[in-house]
Amino acid sequence: MLHYAVVFFVIALVAALFGFGGIAAGAVGIAKVLFFVFLVLAVASFVFGSMKGR
Repeated sequence: MLHYAVVFFVIALVAALFGFGGIAAGAVGIAKVLFFVFLVLAVASFVFGSMKGR
């Protein structure tokens, strides 16, 4: 999932470079959502993984 967030961020950078502001803003929004979903899932995985080991 982090990979997709990085891909959308790169798409946003390329779109902004060529002047497509709307597309860049949309790609940044998608990248932010995917990154925060990744963070939540990663923290949950670490918490539940450490509880399983006890």
